[in-house]
Amino acid sequence: MEDRLESIFEGLQQKSSSKQAIFRNTQDAFDRLRAVSIELVGKLTERLATIDTTVVIEYRSINDFEFHIKFSGDLLIFVMHSNVITLPDEHELMRSRYVEEDFRRRFFGHIMAYNFMADSIKYNRLNDPGYLLGRVLINIDNHFYLEGVKQLDLNYSDMSKNLITEETLRLFTESAMIASVNNDLVAPDVDEIRKITVKQKLEEQMVSTPQKVGFSFSFQQKKAPMY
Repeated sequence: MEDRLESIFEGLQQKSSSKQAIFRNTQDAFDRLRAVSIELVGKLTERLATIDTTVVIEYRSINDFEFHIKFSGDLLIFVMHSNVITLPDEHELMRSRYVEEDFRRRFFGHIMAYNFMADSIKYNRLNDPGYLLGRVLINIDNHFYLEGVKQLDLNYSDMSKNLITEETLRLFTESAMIASVNNDLVAPDVDEIRKITVKQKLEEQMVSTPQKVGFSFSFQQKKAPMY
């Protein structure tokens, strides 16, 4: 019995305590990401006001774990997951010397950035796709690792050197916006929309809904060693 209690105690001490610290780090990073996003929206709004008042950029808080940035026809959704995760052993990050040196570094909080068409949410078009632009993993040292589409043009593969700062968070938001703006909508081929079902008509899906193309994840191609 005493051995089992000791095992439970060790598990709580090593994992639960570490996960609580990681959650707090992630929550702090998300709050800072929210702050830099609000500042960015304010600056862009001021600049746009002198050129074209019909172009609107908006920040919207959903809850403690989600906020949106709407601009032009795009909607960026930033989400912090409430759970702490780990990754498969074969993931390159898990095989890095930095993670292997400390068991607690195998666990991460994560923040995700998704791109949707703004009208998909506005008109509740449930079948419209959204795209994951990037995922920020945050560990107990308050270091981060970024997995994202190539369009983000950010290389943060060495977690041992990546500290969370306002500058890196601002760069992440700006890059997500640039990737969204530069990836235009492409209409489906006419053969794909030649026929519709009564169900699609009743659900108002008879409109030819364009989709974004060209987003491709780049983390699987990273080969640089991590220390």
